[in-house]
Amino acid sequence: MQQTSFAQAKYSAKRKTTRRERFLAEVEHVVPWANLLLARRLKRYQCA
Repeated sequence: MQQTSFAQAKYSAKRKTTRRERFLAEVEHVVPWANLLLARRLKRYQCA
């Protein structure tokens, strides 16, 4: 693993967020992923 320089750290903090990043952040906020994955696991084991 390579250590980041101060310039790289400063640039990464200032770069513009993309539509994809904004969308994924919003989905992460809206969707209860822990509950969704738990329900999926339970459903999978019930069918087996």
